[in-house]
Amino acid sequence: MKYAVVETGGKQYVAREGQSVEVDLLPVEVGSSITLDSVLLAVDGTAVVVGRPGVDGAKVQARVEGHVKGPKIVVYRYIPKERFRRKKGHRQQYTRLKIEHISFPGMGSVEAGESEPAPPKPASRQRGGTAGKAAKPAAKAPGASRRKKASA
Repeated sequence: MKYAVVETGGKQYVAREGQSVEVDLLPVEVGSSITLDSVLLAVDGTAVVVGRPGVDGAKVQARVEGHVKGPKIVVYRYIPKERFRRKKGHRQQYTRLKIEHISFPGMGSVEAGESEPAPPKPASRQRGGTAGKAAKPAAKAPGASRRKKASA
């Protein structure tokens, strides 16, 4: 199965060939073709290419099916005994895209089961050691400050 994770409008979506996806409203006409260049992950069968941050040369071709509206959301603020009432509504607009083709050159260079070597990890701090940490003062017993001293 061929799919890709694309980013548009600051959000990430899974795009599968032949399926539709609703993204935030785009300023394009219905029926026109659009290319999504910001591909973060590309998968073709068992081969996976992860972008850093994006996959170079990867594109997702889509056709605009239409502009739709999401469900209406009503926000009602009410403060009892204050005669305060505010009612606000919102209805988000989306663009429905039909994913036609996913292309990512270089996919043939990474074979199934093989992956690119991971970059070296930066040196991490050791846990559990006391080096470089200030010693904590001993904790007092609960209620110790409230006890009265015995008089002699």
